[in-house]
Amino acid sequence: MTTTTVLQDVAKVGSPRKRGANLWSTFPWPLLPFFLFLALFFFLPIGAVFINSFKNNDGAFTFENIQALFHDPYRMAFLNSIKLGFYSALTASIPGVLLALAIEKKGGKNLKKFIASVSGVLANTGGVPLAFMFLAAFGPSGLATNLFKSLGLDLYSLGFTLFSFNGLLIVYSYFQIPIMIIVFTPALTALRREWRDASSNLGSTPLGYWRHVGLPILAPSFIASFLLLFASAFSAFGTARAMTVGNIALVPLQIGSLLDGNVTIDKANLGYSLALGMIVISLLAMIPYILLQKRASRWQVR
Repeated sequence: MTTTTVLQDVAKVGSPRKRGANLWSTFPWPLLPFFLFLALFFFLPIGAVFINSFKNNDGAFTFENIQALFHDPYRMAFLNSIKLGFYSALTASIPGVLLALAIEKKGGKNLKKFIASVSGVLANTGGVPLAFMFLAAFGPSGLATNLFKSLGLDLYSLGFTLFSFNGLLIVYSYFQIPIMIIVFTPALTALRREWRDASSNLGSTPLGYWRHVGLPILAPSFIASFLLLFASAFSAFGTARAMTVGNIALVPLQIGSLLDGNVTIDKANLGYSLALGMIVISLLAMIPYILLQKRASRWQVR
């Protein structure tokens, strides 16, 4: 190797000072406040939850808090929360898809804008205001309940009640269906007219188009939207607390109870382990959601 070759290689690599200057100039400085926000309000709290989950009352390392999650009542709370998230996503995703499809096919531009605005409002309505709305309508003395009574149909004598698992599913549909409309509509918009025409020109029927073209394209977006609805219902707190008054074991409600001071004497950090369990389950739902959304974005209209 000649001296000239060595000098050329050094020139290609560049001096450490030059590399540092390039890194300084290429760093996205306008995003620095966003990175600081993530660090302070996302990564730092998650790190604190993870560390404290493995500490006992004296600050020593222990697995007792994690082991407690696999025993009742906390095991049952996780099962109930997972069931609530799954059934809520199931009961909201199908009506949401049908509504989004009807709006996309038959609705005009103004109607689509109106539905998008209304869905945005309904999707962000929750907590005590949502619970009060349903109590005023479908509570034991609610307007809708009294209306059904006047028609000879007593809902509560038939076993219906808002203060139950099924009652929560009904209340959650109020914001879950609009969320489904919002997140699934872009996938319907991505279905191009040219694909339908090409399928028809090749002799395919409308059913064949949906079987071989439409549904395979929409499937990743549907599954991703389903996982998003699951995560939304799984982590909901305000509405569940106002509606059930603690008579259904759910993980967010148990964490709230621990924060209110109802702490087990020998497990002061149990709330951290419950939160860590929720983070893990939410990640198991959101990571496939991100991957499926990335795959579905291939078909988005650009």
